[in-house]
Amino acid sequence: MTDRGADLLIRAAAVHTLVPGRPPHRAVAVRGDRIAALSPDPNGLDDWVTSRTTVHDLPDATVLPAFDDTHTHLIFAAYGAHDVPVHRARTIPEFLDLIRQRARATPEGEWIRTTANWQELNLAERRMPTATELDRATDRHPVLVKRGGHNDVVNTYALRLAGITEDTPVPPGGTIGRGPDGRLNGRLIDNALGLVERLVPAPDQARRIDGLRLAGGQYAASGIGTVRDCAVAPEDYRVLLAARAAGALSTRVRALISALGMTSAAQVEDLLDAMEEWRYESDPWLRVWGVKFGLDGGLEAGATEEPYACDHSYSGMLIWEPDALVEAVEAVVRRGWRVGTHAYGDRAVRTLLDVYERVLRRNPGLPAGALVMEHGGLAGPEQRARAVALGIPVTIQQPLLHDTAEVEEGFWGPDRVARLFPARGWIDLGAQVSAGSDFPVGQFGAMRSVWGMTTRQTVIGVKGPEHAISYDEALTLHTTQAARLCGEETLRGALAPGRLADLTVWPRNPAHCPAETLRDLDPTHTFVGGRLVTPAGAG
Repeated sequence: MTDRGADLLIRAAAVHTLVPGRPPHRAVAVRGDRIAALSPDPNGLDDWVTSRTTVHDLPDATVLPAFDDTHTHLIFAAYGAHDVPVHRARTIPEFLDLIRQRARATPEGEWIRTTANWQELNLAERRMPTATELDRATDRHPVLVKRGGHNDVVNTYALRLAGITEDTPVPPGGTIGRGPDGRLNGRLIDNALGLVERLVPAPDQARRIDGLRLAGGQYAASGIGTVRDCAVAPEDYRVLLAARAAGALSTRVRALISALGMTSAAQVEDLLDAMEEWRYESDPWLRVWGVKFGLDGGLEAGATEEPYACDHSYSGMLIWEPDALVEAVEAVVRRGWRVGTHAYGDRAVRTLLDVYERVLRRNPGLPAGALVMEHGGLAGPEQRARAVALGIPVTIQQPLLHDTAEVEEGFWGPDRVARLFPARGWIDLGAQVSAGSDFPVGQFGAMRSVWGMTTRQTVIGVKGPEHAISYDEALTLHTTQAARLCGEETLRGALAPGRLADLTVWPRNPAHCPAETLRDLDPTHTFVGGRLVTPAGAG
């Protein structure tokens, strides 16, 4: 029956479609990049089998839609594929030795970069290295040590290249770190990152494409079929386009073009001009979602209503003046793009809702979901209710809390850390909420995130168990709700004929796994558009 033959047929113990009211099926047929048919009988689609059909007979397996990571950084992960893997270090000497080894193989004067997915509390010394220590690893190369998306540490060579001295003015919304003696210690935070990072040459395109191939494969191996990359520079997007043309993408990408580091609407207008060439792209694998702003800092500089536990004179940092942010956000939405804004502390959440309310009032008729809150970390009950009333979707990242809880307790104290990412409160209010990892700050992984949201487990124990949600709820935050955030709820997120064939195959039913098994459970197969993007057994 070649007129209705399938390219792919999967028979399984259960195919959970996530279509409301539909019981599990036992077989799914795919033709091209779309789901063609489903059946409650494992042999109910056998007449779709032809000589071209790949058949997977998996009587113990569970099939689910592929997951979205709605706030992550694939670009950072791709860079890290070739950077010095300092996340493997457990002491500062080990950290420095990894850099020293790279220096031996790197021509003098060339930059050395590190991976960004590490935390200083995982080091025995429980602190970041300093410029002086990095100098011991090499004083013949500029060194850029990244930690997450908000922090850099550089050596003296790099400070010298950037012209950073004791007298360098601190950029608005940034920090130039100093040690107890008042001297520069090499640390740069938020809007100070650009002082050095602007000097770091981008890897050549072939190397960057290979990094995207490696990193995307790692996401797919954990069950993630679509990433919403929340900090993509225009030049990064051009590399993504080249990777797509080369067939090197293993996940769909929805890119937020980065306005991080900008402080005026005029700068944003220039960015929007550069984005015009991508306005009408319709590639289901790669497209621009909108523009990303940052309102406050990360773990060390999130803007809070109350002072930090570690410093009662400090309550974080707002990167934008509210009036300027209103003007900048309006510039974006008036050109028809969407906006996602980082707001982590409760003062930042309140300020962002003020900004968004003004934008909505001054621009009636904006499409639903045009303004999104990224993180909403410390959003309290009043702020959550206000966001829902304004129709503001929010993305939450339980892996970020899991991996950084000890760091955050040092800054904010245990009570505030326990209140981070209150998934239960968002869902009970009927919020449009979806989930992600915030890699490299949190570790990505489909079931790792589900496990975290259902247990509220962190590296220092359970935090805020009252904010835990059920397995089924957590599943929707990465599938149906995630597709809705991207405006693709009729194409992805659930399994039905005519929808994109984005599937994950699990060796057992995740819903019935003990917590300790669920955390590390990976799929045996991930298909995106009917294409196998992880080999069987990759999990």
